[in-house]
Amino acid sequence: MLHTAVLAAFEYQEHELPIPAIVYGIIGAVVFIFLGAVTWSYKDVSLRHRASGDPDAAQHMTSTGSESHGSGHPGHH
Repeated sequence: MLHTAVLAAFEYQEHELPIPAIVYGIIGAVVFIFLGAVTWSYKDVSLRHRASGDPDAAQHMTSTGSESHGSGHPGHH
């Protein structure tokens, strides 16, 4: 009896979605595709650092300032 009274007090009201349900799936797919494209754009970042055997890297090592490059600031230990 109490159970019926509680159910009667809380009538179920159905609310319509502001947009069709399929649109939520489309929005989610677009977001995941966008995030995948952002992730894919970083795929060659590790290849941008050239190996020390590369002729361009050897030229960089002989350029002005190369004596302190990578060893911190000159004069500081």
